[in-house]
Amino acid sequence: MSDELNPSAATPLPKRKIGGLGRGLSALIEGSYETKGERERLVPHPVNSVGLIPVGQIEANPYQPRTHFDQEALAELADSIKVQGIIQPVTVRQMGPQAYQLISGERRLQASKLAGLDTIPAYIRKADDQQMLEMALIENIQRENLNAIEIALSYQRLLSECNLRQEELGERVGKNRSTVTNYLRLLKLPPDVQIGLRDAEISMGHARALIGIDDAKAQVELFQRIVAEELSVRRVEELVRTGYGRASQGGGSAAAKPAHDTTPAVPAPELRRAERGLAELLGSRVQLRPGPKGNGEIKIAFDSVEDMLRILHILQPS
Repeated sequence: MSDELNPSAATPLPKRKIGGLGRGLSALIEGSYETKGERERLVPHPVNSVGLIPVGQIEANPYQPRTHFDQEALAELADSIKVQGIIQPVTVRQMGPQAYQLISGERRLQASKLAGLDTIPAYIRKADDQQMLEMALIENIQRENLNAIEIALSYQRLLSECNLRQEELGERVGKNRSTVTNYLRLLKLPPDVQIGLRDAEISMGHARALIGIDDAKAQVELFQRIVAEELSVRRVEELVRTGYGRASQGGGSAAAKPAHDTTPAVPAPELRRAERGLAELLGSRVQLRPGPKGNGEIKIAFDSVEDMLRILHILQPS
């Protein structure tokens, strides 16, 4: 009997492993091949495939729209990756035989490094610089929890660097034109207000209300008051609607308020000085939050029960 008709004489198929459940996508990819040598034959990985790539071969995305990463959230993601592995692959483009550039998945890549992973599952795509910029911005807008300023900056970059019109941009990101316009208007706010929105000191609703004030100085002063007094969006809208900041355009103070508004406001510089003094005394973060009627509260942060007892000892010495 010839080898062609004799199944036992045929070249044996590589043995498959079954497993990897509970260890993420990388375990499933690893488990598909019997030996390391067989896996190495897949490198470099073909375009439009998913493969395991050494984290050291992936360079950062120069078009990354996210500028601020919560380190505590990254640590939590790293802990999850240690237990579950990577559930969703990052997306990269191949720059050379052993060189890749990240398109999306910056948080997953950073967390994987924190978790001590040597390799990470990645989807390899082909893209030129403009396509990469567009993919990076759109994928991050759709999949990541960007803050409002990062979204606005991403929209602006798509308009200016990818030569898109607002109608086209809305279609690409799945938003109507008015939503895109509202985000872009945030970039006209003073830098202090944009930073406050980025750091979640104020909400998108607060920021949209502040846009209704023409004077930049008045916008900053009302922003400081929102933070100090914890004003609601509705209250800010009322102040803007009744003429907050208009006096400054006629030569008066930008902080001028409607005559019926008798809410006391603690000057922001004094508030910050008091906070710094208490923080230095207690060795912890302190927030002073004045209320609308001269009342308010002091918030003192502590990291553990021992830290709390230390602060209480300072406040109530025996």
